[in-house]
Amino acid sequence: MSLPDTAKRTMDGIGARAGRLMAGAALLSAAFLSACTVQPLYSSQPLSVGGQTVATEELASISVKPVKTRYAQQVRNNLIFGLTHGKGEPASPVYSLDLGVTELVQSAASIQVTRDQDEPSAGTVTLTANYRLTEVATGKVVGAGKRSIASSFDRPKQEFATYRAQLDAENRAARELAEVLRLALAQDLLKRK
Repeated sequence: MSLPDTAKRTMDGIGARAGRLMAGAALLSAAFLSACTVQPLYSSQPLSVGGQTVATEELASISVKPVKTRYAQQVRNNLIFGLTHGKGEPASPVYSLDLGVTELVQSAASIQVTRDQDEPSAGTVTLTANYRLTEVATGKVVGAGKRSIASSFDRPKQEFATYRAQLDAENRAARELAEVLRLALAQDLLKRK
């Protein structure tokens, strides 16, 4: 059995329209994708079309100014290591980074010991960094911002164990904050281009 001729012609017309519609949608999406400028942030390709500076070299040319606290020094050390891939501070920096790190330690959870007394059983260390990236030659601000990282830790009943757990949480937060700052600095340099 076959469909009448008019039904076949109608079905063929719908199929042809759908095919043209699909081809048009594919062409339109190809046009949108060709305008996309997504590129890897940590690649060795130039930051801009025709640019001479390479992203990793530009990050390695950032000098981080000294800080005063232990946790800020942890952030600074991890950041320098991440920017230069372990090579240390640059001899002739192109950029200078002012870094201010603050710490907030809070009780995250507590258990009831007696009727009217609670004992903290977990804590949270939050490190917040304010940064300002400036060009050494001109003093022009390239980027500035604020980033925060929180890290949790257990508070056992032993005082030294609690102290050590808090230090470990500070160190974890410092490593993560340095990584977030490295990404923020790379984005600031990319925007400048």
